Amino acid sequence: MADNPHLILASNSPRRRQLLALTGWTFNAMSAEVDERLLPDEAPHDYVLRLARSKARACLSWRLGQGAESVGEGGLILAADTAVADGKVILGKPKDKTEAVEMLAALRGHSHQVCTGIAILRREDRCMITDLCVTEVPMRAYGDGEIADYVATGDPLDKAGAYAIQHPQFQPVEKLSGCYASVMGLPLCHLVRSLRRFEVTPAADVPGNCQSALNYPCPIFRAVLSGERTG
Repeated sequence: MADNPHLILASNSPRRRQLLALTGWTFNAMSAEVDERLLPDEAPHDYVLRLARSKARACLSWRLGQGAESVGEGGLILAADTAVADGKVILGKPKDKTEAVEMLAALRGHSHQVCTGIAILRREDRCMITDLCVTEVPMRAYGDGEIADYVATGDPLDKAGAYAIQHPQFQPVEKLSGCYASVMGLPLCHLVRSLRRFEVTPAADVPGNCQSALNYPCPIFRAVLSGERTG
């Protein structure tokens, strides 16, 4: 397969589009509507991988049924799903500002996990590859006033766990030692190593671009790219 395949990003997330643009690969983004309800006793990592696979397949079915000729039968579909896990509790997007306040209060002062699953589906033969990134996220002990000010911006309402790690004023995270991009929704080094299995190589310096754009000196990118770790 060519080093610059046509990618379809099965997401309308502006954060995922921003991150994927750092790779240099060309892509189009489209929404993939799937049932995101948890299954009974489903673990966070199983949940995000299941939804990533479902999004990729949903995108395939939609595209093949509605205008596949515009992009051809080749190329790859990339889907991702991210969940915030506070112990055994998976936190989705808050339904309103009150729930956003409750989530942020529950997360402060201790660490939780952010799990992001990715699925890459090759359209020509339906071969699928998945990968998982699990990041420990230590939250600082922000005050009630900070929570109120942040929730008033409206930013938490479309975020799993009711926060954005990259928010310049709130800055909820104490000190991260894992994949920053994964907490935003798309672990780029995991994507690079997964695409290698399809004989696709980066079109840019992905770890360099990621660290520069996010202003984050990543301590784990070499280990991820070498296959030593998934965090």
